[in-house]
Amino acid sequence: MSVDVHNHVMPTEALDLLRAEPAYGVTIDDSGTWSGAHHAPFPVVASFYDPAAKLAYMDERNVGAAVTSPPPTLFFYEVDRSAGERLCQASNEGMARFCRHDPERLHWLANLPMQDPDAAAASYRAAAADGALGAAIGTSIAGRRLDMPEFEPFWATADELGLPVLVHPGWNEPHAALNDYYLQNAIGNPLETTVMVERLICAGVLARHRNVRLVLLHGGGYVPYQAGRLAHACTVRPEISISADDVWDAFGQLYFDTITHDTAALRYLVERVGAGRVVLGTDMPFDMALDRPMEALAAALDADTARAVAATNPSTLFGLGGDAAPAAG
Repeated sequence: MSVDVHNHVMPTEALDLLRAEPAYGVTIDDSGTWSGAHHAPFPVVASFYDPAAKLAYMDERNVGAAVTSPPPTLFFYEVDRSAGERLCQASNEGMARFCRHDPERLHWLANLPMQDPDAAAASYRAAAADGALGAAIGTSIAGRRLDMPEFEPFWATADELGLPVLVHPGWNEPHAALNDYYLQNAIGNPLETTVMVERLICAGVLARHRNVRLVLLHGGGYVPYQAGRLAHACTVRPEISISADDVWDAFGQLYFDTITHDTAALRYLVERVGAGRVVLGTDMPFDMALDRPMEALAAALDADTARAVAATNPSTLFGLGGDAAPAAG
């Protein structure tokens, strides 16, 4: 069965909380349009919160199962610990309920109050005990970077649990040139992923926590194409204390989703990082989603590689077991 590892849910428990509490600054009008922080206005379509609608949406696109995650619009790392914990609790309880609708096809990743790393660690343990297959966090915690020492309690817990951590671009750094043309998404999101993972490598976070496995979105940003530049910098710049080998060693802890929106780029991604490191991702149901994911795989890869990317790799990564052939594109 094909497994989509980048598929978003906003459960009704979280949406109700956001509607009820002005502290989050979110408005969802009568037409279902979201307005608020962290994203341009977008429609809150039924497949965000209705599991039957989610499955129908997946069926239309020949996707067998999904490891669902909260989108960055549910992170709210800028609010205080209490508000953050309430939202994460509502998100996690709602996602667990959502996935009980069809536990063979729907699975979930935890939302964590990363503004308080100790609370995030405790929340991660609780969510894992409740059935979460991992966690979904932002590339930046309201401007604080994940390689900072204050996040060590979270990384230690992620290492202990050994579950995958999906890292979604969030809280992108301001850049005047990206303000127009939706470039903060089209360029800024891949850039945020690149900055996040290369900082983790340079700070030695991944080397200290060998059981941590990161799922990088949007094809891994610019990492597959530009990691060689970082490796070279390691050999010539005193600002970097790691070696070039450390850069390449870190790839053993990284997984890359398939959202490149380009056949040649997807083919290169698989060639560069290895077929075993690429997993099916769609970004459903946002408008930037890969709308025909199985067709994209079939266009870029041979049948055996497409099967590995769509079914074997995500099933193995998230401990789902089984390896039925992916649905035909």
